[in-house]
Amino acid sequence: MDLRHLKYFVAVAEELSFTRAAERLHIAQPPLSQQIQALEQELGLQLFERTRRRVTLTSSGERFLVDARRTLHAAEEAIQGARRMARGEQGELRVGFTSSVPFTGLLPELLRRYRAAYPQVTVSLRELFTTDQFAALAERRLDVGLVRNDGLVRPAGISLRELRRDPLRLVLPARHPLSEAASVSLGDVRDEGFIMYPSDAGTGLGAQVRQLCAAAGFEPRLVQEAREATTQIGLVAAGLGVAVLPAPLECVRMAGVRYVPIDDPSAFVSLALAVMEDDNSPLVGNFVAMVKGK
Repeated sequence: MDLRHLKYFVAVAEELSFTRAAERLHIAQPPLSQQIQALEQELGLQLFERTRRRVTLTSSGERFLVDARRTLHAAEEAIQGARRMARGEQGELRVGFTSSVPFTGLLPELLRRYRAAYPQVTVSLRELFTTDQFAALAERRLDVGLVRNDGLVRPAGISLRELRRDPLRLVLPARHPLSEAASVSLGDVRDEGFIMYPSDAGTGLGAQVRQLCAAAGFEPRLVQEAREATTQIGLVAAGLGVAVLPAPLECVRMAGVRYVPIDDPSAFVSLALAVMEDDNSPLVGNFVAMVKGK
């Protein structure tokens, strides 16, 4: 028995006429009658009562009709599901992002557009530092990543596409003499203690800040490490030191803190889309295409 037999049976059962069923199926009536007879022989059941005037279902035929319709529906769902998967319209897309990305507005906008275009795709989100995203991509635990391209060495096979550049801000206590300045040089705070990410945090921002300070002629004095940007901001508010963070974090409005532009054109971090170069998944392809079309 195959799906064609079930399809023929359902057509005859619904039309209660071999002639009309043959027309509906776009086949000749004799082959249709032969297929139904073959099905009955295979089942060992009589599915139809046939007379010259009418065709009716037997009790066995009525029961078989229920299951045949269910089977055909399930088969059609399976076929359509497979086609949706092949088009990237169904499945799970695993997206990584760094902690500052939601503050840019880019991630919410991308997710809104993607979910509108592909409502049957489940989007799973994971907040990870950039190096952790690189590792997850290489190990196929993530499909795409929104990473800070701040000088970290990425593993071979990962492709990066820059999406935007965010300037860095000097985070100062509100009572600092420079807190109301239009912009500052990092050299202006050479004597301050710095609050920074630990070297093993998975972000290259700490190394970038050290490079910027070196270009300004000094080495920053580390007074406190913190893995979360909001913790660093809170420590600045407490007067423990100063910090350097991406501008989108300015929306974290904390009493006792000011965000001041840095007058160094190289004081910025890039936000990039990271994918595996050999990933041919339609899910990833659709997301990348949407990002390119933004």
